[in-house]
Amino acid sequence: MPCRKRRAASPVGKKTAKIHRNDSAGAVNGRGNYEDGFEDSDDNDDDDYQPDADQDESERNDSTPEEDSEEADDPPRKITVIPYKELRPLDGVEYSDTRVHRNTLLYLNDLRTNNNRAWFKSHDREFKRAMKDWESFVATLTPKIIAFDSTVPELPPRDIIFRIYRDVRFSRDQRPYKSHFSAAFSRTGRRRPFACYYLHLDPGSSYVGGGLWAPEPPTIQLLRQSIDERPEEWRRVLSSEPFTSMFLPTAQEGTEAAVKAFADVNQEGALKTQPKGYNADHRDVQLLRLRNYHVSKPVDDEIFTAEDGQEKIIHLISILQPFVTFLNAIIMPDEDGF
Repeated sequence: MPCRKRRAASPVGKKTAKIHRNDSAGAVNGRGNYEDGFEDSDDNDDDDYQPDADQDESERNDSTPEEDSEEADDPPRKITVIPYKELRPLDGVEYSDTRVHRNTLLYLNDLRTNNNRAWFKSHDREFKRAMKDWESFVATLTPKIIAFDSTVPELPPRDIIFRIYRDVRFSRDQRPYKSHFSAAFSRTGRRRPFACYYLHLDPGSSYVGGGLWAPEPPTIQLLRQSIDERPEEWRRVLSSEPFTSMFLPTAQEGTEAAVKAFADVNQEGALKTQPKGYNADHRDVQLLRLRNYHVSKPVDDEIFTAEDGQEKIIHLISILQPFVTFLNAIIMPDEDGF
């Protein structure tokens, strides 16, 4: 059988342009709210077009001379050239490792409005500059966290920062990219199973948080067992100051009010009834029903761009330290733990 000739790729334009098939709509991967348990997919983004890459082996082997002859008369594939846009000017403000540049916030705001692959690729240089800015900020923040929580290792930014790509395979929301930057500091970086300190940069919706979001079932079982066996320890941690006033501001005075406020902010995904093995009239059924154990505090975007912004962020994270340490002692008790 005659061998099928491979069509030559169409010539490209400038080196600073990306080429895409005009029918390309491949999914990219990432995570959603609180990054769905602090884990990212490692799937690659299928950005670059390769001739005949979407043809499987059987199609290549089963072609006939007649088919080859017909295809020889087909017009060449259409290509779209997306030139890179110019970088946004600095306006007199240089980039710094210890604060986020305002251009990074402007980029994220623009991405929210233009959340599509063509715009993203045309602003690739702006994205890389913004991500480098975020990486530098996170890298310089890590030693300051380690100073009061030695269980947090000094990991490279790629193990702490979440990818910008969203997983749209099973989502009604088909926007391919997140319009925020985020990072999680824990014993294993952004990955499970440990409780973490979480940083979320999102124009108009930035916040600092900590705890466990969507932990695995075995972890949830350990947490429920602890709630059942050590209820007073939970009350001590949740009602301690300044944790309560800073991260549970709706709580009225008293320990039970703090417990209720914590349960209220973690209602997303909570069970409708008591979990299996526990009575409906259990004293702490509102905690047993939870599937998330985290808190957060909204912050102004300016906290990231200010000269002393890192110090303010570190202050908030340090208040979370007893809570995060408490959760991690339940998940994997130390020799001296309870």
